[in-house]
Amino acid sequence: MSVAGEVFAFLDGLGVAYRAVEHAPAFTMADCVAIDAALGALTVKNIFLTTKNKKNCYLCIARPDARFHTADVSKQVGSSRLSFAPEEMLFERLRCHGGSASPMGLIFPEARGVGLIVDSALREVETLAFHPCDNTRTLAMAGEDFFGVFLPAAGVEAMDVEF
Repeated sequence: MSVAGEVFAFLDGLGVAYRAVEHAPAFTMADCVAIDAALGALTVKNIFLTTKNKKNCYLCIARPDARFHTADVSKQVGSSRLSFAPEEMLFERLRCHGGSASPMGLIFPEARGVGLIVDSALREVETLAFHPCDNTRTLAMAGEDFFGVFLPAAGVEAMDVEF
């Protein structure tokens, strides 16, 4: 089964309602504008981060227009200075490549220990969209299902930050 197939099977097992579309590879937030319109959702920006010694790593999800400053985020989560993690680490932990990072990858055993940093404004978004670890597909689900069903089932506790 593909990684995306595993994500869909996990969601199906939870009984989470979602809509999914296939599309040309989406590598940037600009590529997601038409996808968002088709799904009636907001695709989150995903940033995979690590500490200098690469001991800790985090997935940060934010609104597409959020201004990201590593020093500010690091301070809010109580971490040493965070920087962008190498793509190899992204694949090892979340089973995805650059341009397809997603909190959907948090379901895999390799993701244990990856912290999730959330732009607190996302908690007010009705419908959120994510790649299922494959940037040729996007799925949309209710924000309340993401925060209230998906994350607990994945064993993830989010850390909210202000952008």
